[in-house]
Amino acid sequence: MRLGLEETLGALNAALGPGGPVWFKETRARHLRARDFLAPRRALRARFGDDEQVPERVVHAIVALQGPGVAPVLRCAATPAGLALQLQRSAVFERVLGAVAAYAAPTVPPAPGPRVVLHCPALRGSPCALRLSQLRAVLVADHLARALRTHRVNVRLVPAVRDPHMPTFLQQLQVDWPAASERAASEALRNRALAELIPARNAEALPPGALGRVCLKELVDERGRTAGYDPNLDSCLVTEDLLSVLAELQQAVQDWAEDSCLGLAGAPDAGADSCMVVHVVSCEEEFQQQKLDLLWWKLDDQAPLRQKHLVCGPVKVAGAPATLTAPEYYELRHAQVCKASALKHGRDLAQDPAWTEIFSVLSVATIKFEMLSTAPQSQLLLALADSSISTKGTKSGTFVMYNCARLATLFEGYKCSVEQGLYPTFPPVSSLDFSLLHDEGEWLLLFNSVLPFPDLLSQTAALACTAPGLHIAVRTEMVCKFLVQLSMDFSSYYNRVHILGEPRPHLFGQMFARLQLLRAVREVLHTGLALLGLPPLSHI
Repeated sequence: MRLGLEETLGALNAALGPGGPVWFKETRARHLRARDFLAPRRALRARFGDDEQVPERVVHAIVALQGPGVAPVLRCAATPAGLALQLQRSAVFERVLGAVAAYAAPTVPPAPGPRVVLHCPALRGSPCALRLSQLRAVLVADHLARALRTHRVNVRLVPAVRDPHMPTFLQQLQVDWPAASERAASEALRNRALAELIPARNAEALPPGALGRVCLKELVDERGRTAGYDPNLDSCLVTEDLLSVLAELQQAVQDWAEDSCLGLAGAPDAGADSCMVVHVVSCEEEFQQQKLDLLWWKLDDQAPLRQKHLVCGPVKVAGAPATLTAPEYYELRHAQVCKASALKHGRDLAQDPAWTEIFSVLSVATIKFEMLSTAPQSQLLLALADSSISTKGTKSGTFVMYNCARLATLFEGYKCSVEQGLYPTFPPVSSLDFSLLHDEGEWLLLFNSVLPFPDLLSQTAALACTAPGLHIAVRTEMVCKFLVQLSMDFSSYYNRVHILGEPRPHLFGQMFARLQLLRAVREVLHTGLALLGLPPLSHI
């Protein structure tokens, strides 16, 4: 069983006796020089009284901790900051780096996860009409779908895009979304809507395609106010387009019921009660989406009981017109990437076919890290200056992809050296001596990046399915922030430590141990990029 931070923290807290969590994991390099976990003095005072004295038997129990997933402890001692604990680092290196694949992948549940329909209304239009706040919702929905699927959650994406230009634009953005040419049948919903129409007010003239109004006030009073629906919702203008939207959502849920009846794998519990619909909307779209939710309940007795709104905050752009569209934003970033590359390489590579795909990936990486590094519920402020795509900056997607390429270059360099006879082939991992890893940057990479990665994946895919209320919060910003920090730690280490040293036999042991650590870093980085729909780059 792989080591886990959650398991280790759980065991440490349990060893202190009844009460809330006390221990926390250190992350900063200056603290990790002396300790890996700390139980602060204030927390110990609350647990053990004013003298803060932890019983000796408790300290002995902590040092002797064992259990599934619990990391081995080296020492535990009282310090001015509190109770400090350090792990047996060589043993942790050996356990983790001896099973890299287990740490570069999520914990897969034994049974399929819940059913989730991800609905992104922004995709019903054309790319040229896509505002930046809507683009943000699209990227959040795509990232969330990838994270959920890694945990065996059955995800259906709605709508299937019909605009002829949208699939090409989404492919350009590395967004995986279905396309379709036919509309779902809406005749049954139309008949129900006609039966629910309320009389027109003051000879109200209906716009083209409108059938009339349906009263929603009773539904708002019954279930909406406490859940968080806008109290001003009283009616909804029913149009043919609106019924088409409902029909497609209805079809997505009904298809699961049919799969269950046919006994298809991954469909044990079908029906309206067994799935959740998450509407990923921009803040401008939320009011209309609330109307759609209530109308669905009004017209369809089998509508899912759990509908949640993931509302993405507004996108503000400094020094640019408020009308900037998603394609214009992409073209701006693409031009800046090409310009930065020309400055770096001393020539224009934009027309070089070998660089076309690289520039496209760098442009998309820049956009996705900008859009996804902030919690989706918060306002996002974009700065469109050229400096935001530099490989020298430590916060950008370009910086992450640059370090991905550095890793690829490192391993390609090792491979070429082996072919030239400078280094031996890589030995079995079980024969490596990980006690040779004593640089603080090496522990920083393992303890802050490789070891906690499975827990991060679980948190990214967490959905509060049973939480009350209309709105739902997700942590889609976690992967971007994690990859940026990983790249910063790797870059600092790589700039300071010469990995492929002199081809001398007495130095090979440390070199192979370091290469195995960086193999783990590479696998974690690639998995994180895949959750963003970004392929790894071999050079920039």
